[in-house]
Amino acid sequence: MQRQVGGAIMTSLTPRWKTQPASQPVAEAFIKPNDRLTSFERLEIYNRQYWYRLMDCFYDDYPGLRAVLGERRFAKLAHAYLVRHPSESFTLRNLGRRLETFLRKEPRLTSPHSQLALDMARIEWAHIVAFDEGAKPVVDVDDLLGSDPSKVRLALQPYITLLEVSYPVDDLRLAANKGDELMRSEASNAVALRHRKARRLNVRGLKSRTRYIAVHRINISVYYKSLNRAQFEVLQALQRGATLEKACAALLKQRSRSSKEASQLVQQWFSDWASFGWFCSRD
Repeated sequence: MQRQVGGAIMTSLTPRWKTQPASQPVAEAFIKPNDRLTSFERLEIYNRQYWYRLMDCFYDDYPGLRAVLGERRFAKLAHAYLVRHPSESFTLRNLGRRLETFLRKEPRLTSPHSQLALDMARIEWAHIVAFDEGAKPVVDVDDLLGSDPSKVRLALQPYITLLEVSYPVDDLRLAANKGDELMRSEASNAVALRHRKARRLNVRGLKSRTRYIAVHRINISVYYKSLNRAQFEVLQALQRGATLEKACAALLKQRSRSSKEASQLVQQWFSDWASFGWFCSRD
């Protein structure tokens, strides 16, 4: 009985936000009607509330994507996604974890701004990860003094996501939430907001240009930190398991900089990143 009623409650609504007719036999088998509602109507109350809760979480998690697409198209996308990928976790935090893959397979739902929508969905999922993913004990760069860089392997905190995107989705997400409380610091060029009320963004004529962003947190605030390509490649190499020597090798070999200049630059980067608590030991 629990499996059948639970399955009926969690079954997706129709495009008109009604309970699926296929749930009628389940309702009549287990739910008693009353003088106001039929068995099916009583089941529909719970089915709708469950579905509305999923939609509400989806709206809260993706205000930037909603601002890019507009309310109607976002609602259509959310419905299609949740039908394809219903909640399978005890926490609704994981509700959008397959959205990037879904958008890559269904570009028609976001056309003609498919790449922008994909970039926005990626940074908003990274925001979720940064907010509540676990942290490991921090490694201070000073602890590595005297160590052989060919043997040292640093990891990035698990809540950090490195993104290569084609549009300024960090700034656009801020614009979608304009007027809400901001939390800024020198650690960030743009930052997540405490209250997410999306506004429709005018993205016509927006030019694509490759950008690099690290999504991270300090204390309980999420930040978007802009990176240049060299910084991105160094951090990405570390994240993939490269030693310090290999991660920095390409930069140190660049002819545009002297070895001394490149070395000083790397030291400054690592000092900044360490001050944000980005480094941890690799298991």
